[in-house]
Amino acid sequence: MSAPTETTWVPVIGLEVHCQLKTASKIFCGCANRFGAPPNTLTCPVCTGQPGALPVLNDTALDLALRAGLALDCELASVSRFDRKNYFYCDLPKGYQITQYEVPFASGGGIELANGKHIRLTRIHMEEDAGKAIHDRGTHTLVDLNRAGVPLIEIVTEADMQSAAEAFEFLGLLKERLRFAGVSDCDMEKGSLRCDVNVSVHLPDEPWRTKVEVKNLNSFRHVRTAIEHEIARQISAYESEDPSRQPVQETRLFDVDSGTTRPMRGKEDEGDYRYFPDPDLVPVSASRERLEEQRRLLPELPAQRRERYVSEWRVGAREAAILTADRPLADFFEATVRALAENEGGAQAAAKWLTNDVLRIVGEQGTGSLSDMPLTPGQLARVISLVEGGELQRKGAQCLLARLITEGGEVDSLVVELGLAAVTDDGQLRAWCLAALAGRESVAAQVRAGNEKAIGALMGPVMGSSGGRADPARVRALLLELIREDGP
Repeated sequence: MSAPTETTWVPVIGLEVHCQLKTASKIFCGCANRFGAPPNTLTCPVCTGQPGALPVLNDTALDLALRAGLALDCELASVSRFDRKNYFYCDLPKGYQITQYEVPFASGGGIELANGKHIRLTRIHMEEDAGKAIHDRGTHTLVDLNRAGVPLIEIVTEADMQSAAEAFEFLGLLKERLRFAGVSDCDMEKGSLRCDVNVSVHLPDEPWRTKVEVKNLNSFRHVRTAIEHEIARQISAYESEDPSRQPVQETRLFDVDSGTTRPMRGKEDEGDYRYFPDPDLVPVSASRERLEEQRRLLPELPAQRRERYVSEWRVGAREAAILTADRPLADFFEATVRALAENEGGAQAAAKWLTNDVLRIVGEQGTGSLSDMPLTPGQLARVISLVEGGELQRKGAQCLLARLITEGGEVDSLVVELGLAAVTDDGQLRAWCLAALAGRESVAAQVRAGNEKAIGALMGPVMGSSGGRADPARVRALLLELIREDGP
């Protein structure tokens, strides 16, 4: 592919995001909505499209869809309708998909990026997921229908994005909101969040050109790479002026290994799907009372929490961003702050310990998230209080947290059991300092000459003797005192 010239091309990017709703059962039948079950074990006549089987809407799916619309500032319809989208593929046993075409449950809304740019949403509609076709088994394609009928919402954006970076940021903010709202776990590895992108480029002050859809994007990183490649491919094609290379309206697949896209099929027009109202489902009504209940259940969203943490609790912007990336983590943080209500600066201390130490230790375990560990907010608050009160040094606190995170236990009992209590006896500290000074007269001479940084060579042995239980500030003060006492 030849490199694009200096001509300024304008990318035009829109997203279609499919998000599985966090329900116990499928959208139109009672089969379990569960990832990882043996193939074709979570099926029934409804989700496999058997003649005479009738769908019944899952009320919880509707509630979660409405809550998603509220979280994204959409206008919610009091009445919406299901339609049939007709097409043939091996993972669609009915020969059609139940979706919403003419009258979706939500429209409008959007998300604001960090630079203030507003990415508009066109609509959100409910639909059922298809099964999963597995093509990597030699000459055969295997079909697993466990996923068929899983409730989805499809979030369609306006073509407001102009770079892969903007699309990447939008998806991160969208995922945050949906997870905080309790709508979905948004786990892309399990397929509960999937994204298709529509990309075109044009010259300034000219109409938009042909758009290309890219599918098979199962990570944000792949979305970014696919968009970057597709922009470069289209620009190169237009600038070549080779008629055989000009972009056409088509669907392309993203190749993970090469980081490129390749043709999949010609892009269908809406008329090809022959949409019509589903005769087996009545229109969906969302009463005012139902909407108000979902509004009541909608928690404070990440952006609002970040602003509150920074403005009211004086938490750093970096820590606030980390803490609000996950709702259970944000809830854990707030519970810790409440437990530290009598500690001035408790919020800042809790934020630093969580983001710097607790999450590091959890990550080192490699077996789950903080919510899977036995550590409680009250225990973390107690550890922080012991450190703030001088009863526990940082190294000891880190050791204690590692034990609490992996095995649990009672904080004060573990401090005694593990021998972590801070050493505050000046007599013992002085003895360790004298031992460190023995044989290190040259270091002491440097300190006396005004090079106080040299004292670091003495601090290490003292802290080692104390097992990290000595107060570094007190050790430093004692060393300086002893050096000056022994000076000329």
